[in-house]
Amino acid sequence: MSVEIKGGINIAMKVPSHQYEAVIAFYRDVVGLQPFDEKEPAKGFILGPNRLWIDEMPHFSQAEVWLELFTENHERALDHLTGNGTVRCDAVEDLGEGFRGGWIMNPANIVHLVREPDAW
Repeated sequence: MSVEIKGGINIAMKVPSHQYEAVIAFYRDVVGLQPFDEKEPAKGFILGPNRLWIDEMPHFSQAEVWLELFTENHERALDHLTGNGTVRCDAVEDLGEGFRGGWIMNPANIVHLVREPDAW
């Protein structure tokens, strides 16, 4: 492979509104993970070396887990992935102009953010 792809630190859990508060309470009160609020309205928890982001999704009927992958060159990595049959799904969430990354789905339809980290 001509491009290196590594696991990222962020895990996003997209949770429907009818389950959102219970999921927050579970990680905060039952599991006891350390919370953080640096990107409100998303709620976050320290999950070992990872960060678990919990986003309320009013139009979802069930929760989804989204993962992050790091790469030195997102364009090469995304070309490599799509060249090997990976589906791009950039419409799932706007990343903003100039963001160095994009969205893909694995064969089981799990969304992944492929991005260049702030510091490699």
